[in-house]
Amino acid sequence: MKKVVKFGGSSLASARQFKKVKAIIDADKARGYVVPSAPGKRDGKDTKVTDLLYQCYEACAAGQSYKRILDQIKKRFDDIINGLDLDLNLDFEFDTIEENFKNKAGRAYAASRGEYLNGIIMSHYLGFPFVDAADVVFFDENGVFLPEKTNDELEARLASMKQAVIPGFYGSKPDGSIATFSRGGSDVTGSLVARALHADLYENWTDVSGFLVADPRIVEDPAPIETITYRELRELSYMGANVLHEDAIFPVRKEGIPINIKNTNRPSDPGTMIVESTSKKPSYTITGVAGKKGFCSIVIDKAMMNSEIGFGRKVLEVLEKNNISFEHLPSGIDTMTVYVHQSEFQEREQAIISGIHRAVHPDSIDLESDLALIAIVGRGMRSNLGVAARIFAALSHARINVKMIDQGSREMNVIIGIRDEDFENAIRAIYDVFVKTAL
Repeated sequence: MKKVVKFGGSSLASARQFKKVKAIIDADKARGYVVPSAPGKRDGKDTKVTDLLYQCYEACAAGQSYKRILDQIKKRFDDIINGLDLDLNLDFEFDTIEENFKNKAGRAYAASRGEYLNGIIMSHYLGFPFVDAADVVFFDENGVFLPEKTNDELEARLASMKQAVIPGFYGSKPDGSIATFSRGGSDVTGSLVARALHADLYENWTDVSGFLVADPRIVEDPAPIETITYRELRELSYMGANVLHEDAIFPVRKEGIPINIKNTNRPSDPGTMIVESTSKKPSYTITGVAGKKGFCSIVIDKAMMNSEIGFGRKVLEVLEKNNISFEHLPSGIDTMTVYVHQSEFQEREQAIISGIHRAVHPDSIDLESDLALIAIVGRGMRSNLGVAARIFAALSHARINVKMIDQGSREMNVIIGIRDEDFENAIRAIYDVFVKTAL
């Protein structure tokens, strides 16, 4: 069996955490390929190393004093090295980093050094070969990721290696400069390595024991999700369930490789398995509930809209010209509603309204702000009658008015629109009716 293991920043924030990671790797010889993140916060008052690197670079590039921040970063890594009793000195690496900062190597370069240095430490600590991600993960000159070139190089490089440490988050452009994925991009690197190796399992180690049915900041002690499909995860991640970088799904999905979300601090917990498909019956009717605030709706009314060819296209073209994407698009016979991010829309509000008037000549346009969207997701919804009725009943009991409801064609998700102020109560009400009453 071949496993790729990625460890998040909280799992590698200190020497104590490194020792936990080594124990996890030593416990299973299949865990031969390790993708580390930069050191995260050691406690609630701490600062992530990546944030310190940003601060240091910006001060240096602006000609301001940066030595204090650089010394703080050095101390973070020295504390880890000394705590592990390693015969390792990073002075040369820091001299190179400082020189590149002075030469304005870029924010991406600065951000990537946390993973790079942690990778070197991890390589020495485990005795595994170090593979610089800049040599195997590629972006084009505009910073667009090149998946096939990356896969070919990773596959060739790792084919003869039984063990390796490959830092997460970054890669290189054709000119050798550094490019990065978005925040949390080490998840993506782990997925790329798993794909290239045709791994049997991709383990993503973090500080939680997998996904939970609902946000624990809203619902007290929510139930864990034992198994979730890629499709369900995609729906929930898009709506704000952020345990795993959503782009990390695609490389392993192509290969049918399952992902296991595990807790570094509680390694015996089963965590959550993310799979292409499963015959396992879900524990509850819903797999999860998640949502986002900060939307507004554009309600466009026009008699006989349904018989006017190209009506929807013309409306969306107005949004496109104003660089606005839409989130949801429920419609009726004479009504079309477009949900958009309120903060983006308000900057171009009047231009969009006038543009819609010119494009489709509506009878009226109404706007409503401060709205939230909630997705109720689950493969178990297909085989259970009355899901929408139970949602309405739960929200009605909580005295929450539903602005919009829409069910996906696969019968695996229901999206509702409500007022921002009702968001938390709605999540709790939905959780209670589908999960709490079933416990």
